[in-house]
Amino acid sequence: MKLCTKCVMPETAETLSYDSQGVCSVCRQVEFKQDEIDWEARQADLDRLIEAYRGKYQYDCIVPFSGGKDSTFTLWYLMKEKGLRPLVVRFDHGFMRPTLLENNIRTFRTLGVDVITFTPNWQVVRKLMFESLRRRGDFCWHCHTGIFAYPMWVALEKQVPLIFWGEPSAEYASFYSYDEEEEVDEERFNLLVNLGINAEDMLGMLDETVSDYPVTARDLQPFTSPPAADLARMGVRSVPLGSFIPWDVRKQVDVIKRELGWQGDEVEGVPPQFDYEKIECFMQGVRDYVKHLKRGFGRTAHLTSIDVRNGRMSRKEALKLTEEYDGKRPAALDVFLDYLGINEAEFMDIVAPHVVEPHIMPSLADVQKNRTNQVPPDFDKWSRVVGDRTKDAKLG
Repeated sequence: MKLCTKCVMPETAETLSYDSQGVCSVCRQVEFKQDEIDWEARQADLDRLIEAYRGKYQYDCIVPFSGGKDSTFTLWYLMKEKGLRPLVVRFDHGFMRPTLLENNIRTFRTLGVDVITFTPNWQVVRKLMFESLRRRGDFCWHCHTGIFAYPMWVALEKQVPLIFWGEPSAEYASFYSYDEEEEVDEERFNLLVNLGINAEDMLGMLDETVSDYPVTARDLQPFTSPPAADLARMGVRSVPLGSFIPWDVRKQVDVIKRELGWQGDEVEGVPPQFDYEKIECFMQGVRDYVKHLKRGFGRTAHLTSIDVRNGRMSRKEALKLTEEYDGKRPAALDVFLDYLGINEAEFMDIVAPHVVEPHIMPSLADVQKNRTNQVPPDFDKWSRVVGDRTKDAKLG
């Protein structure tokens, strides 16, 4: 399988292309970010944008918040560096870990901020997880769509037309490049968030009921991008903070650890030096494992490539870590299978049609031999409550 000659990302990664030197498009985008962008001018653009909204509404802006490194830094930066009074909107995907929740409380109380949290119906979420895994080989449709759509609904409800996200997509993928203006709008939502399945499509794919609870369009509204006309009428701007300041996760993690007491955590399939990455979700190890089954790379390839691009790691070291950590069967898979009411052979059969060539998915026997030695310290605290299965002992 072809790898970038600068980082360690393979040809199976979504949106990547390679130039005549074998360097991937994301590496070139980061070079453009480092060498070509006038960040002072972009900072001035940010200041003009902020002043167009500051003090004119109940809140100056909305910050969608997972509690991970990027949203925590975004909130800190806007409050402490720019003096904004934001509303935090948190979408609870159902898998928040204890350390994350402690970080959130510490952050909210230290900064002093109003917070809205929404938790969708768990039985609806279970169905959405199974259906998106079956249709797209990615069980996180409810999380992708909810995290992006729900804050937009709150913006309409609360009449707060400025929303700040964290990193721009150009930092990690090639849906957009750094020389394009990236708006977190319906076009972007359909391009890179909802896996090509809108809520209306998803409703038609689901069974008539989830246990004793009928699924309706109302249940799926939090996962639906609001009407573009309504957002335009209110003058909504929805932008990544990283389009205006140079995004550097290592430096930003140092800031939030120092200023907010933010703590990292152990994530399956991730080397310990990256304890800041994807601590939000105790199903993260399963998601990265599914990616490896489909595309032949996991979270470590992604993380080490970032460090290679920023001159913090050699490509040789990145390859070594990727070989050591990516692709191990996570302990969390057993919890995941119980949530969906399927066995591992059925899981492998569901994933198999989504494999991206030239990668070849390993056999069930091979993956069962290749188990991780990592068991996160909070593993026993993860909820095993599934709920009523009288009508759907097996979601499929």
